[in-house]
This record gives sequence, C-alpha cells and structure tokens, in this order.
Amino acid sequence: MANFCGHASSAQQLLLEQFINIYPTLRADNLALLAEIYDDDIRFQDPLHQLQGLALLTDYFAGLYRNITDIHFDIQQVLMTGEQAAISWRMFFAHPKLAAGKLIEVDGMSHLTLADKIIFHRDYFDVGQMLYEQLPLVGGLVRLIKKRAQT
Repeated sequence: MANFCGHASSAQQLLLEQFINIYPTLRADNLALLAEIYDDDIRFQDPLHQLQGLALLTDYFAGLYRNITDIHFDIQQVLMTGEQAAISWRMFFAHPKLAAGKLIEVDGMSHLTLADKIIFHRDYFDVGQMLYEQLPLVGGLVRLIKKRAQT
C-alpha cells in the first residue's frame, strides 16, 4: 500500500488517489479512464517516448496493452508537495515475446504535475530491466555489462 508524505490541496490529493486507483485497473478495453485523470494537453515522457495530448497518450497505451498478457503495479511510496508528486512503484508484466512470457519486474518512479487534472507525467525506469535483459541474445550481454560495472 502507498505511503503518503507531504502536503497538497485536498483536490490534488483526491486526483492523486484517483491516479493510484485507476492505474492498476487499466486494460486495453478501458483506456477511456485516462480522461478522468489526465488533462487533454497532457505531456508524457518515459525513457522510450515523449508525446503530448490525451489522444496520443491513449493510443500509446493501447499499443502497450495490446500484447501484454498480465500487468499490475505495486505502489511503494507517494511523496507530494503542492502540485508536484513523486510515486515509486514496481511494475509486474508479462509479454509473450519477452522472457518466454514469464512475469517481469521493473522498478520505477513517476513524477507528476497536478492542476485540475494531471498536466505532466514522466516515468523513470531501467529500460534494460524492462526490455533489453529479456531478449535472448542481448539479455546476456546487458547482464554481463551490468555485472562488470558493479565490480
């Protein structure tokens, strides 16, 4: 369960709670829920994409959810100050073309800017952990590089 720290207006706290409640329920067939939390002109960025607008974000999520066989999030901690929020999370997902369809864990963090709705969302996560390490030939090489970097 989330650990809330910090302060914000009650409307912003409610919006953040709504975000936390909606994300675990998202699926390819209910992406209209995004309009409940995101501004029409939302700016979204992750390590692989940068886009602006609710329509583009919805299309992006539709592509992501199309082939995922399982996905869920474990919210670790929520920090909020005024209109800014930081959420640390662990995502679990399965994709038939990655890790032989087994569940993959990815640690990440989201930075949100809130107004009446969320106007900015940036995700930070290890692309290697999510993608590259899960590929048959590339995965071994990425894990070897990470191991050598630690010594």
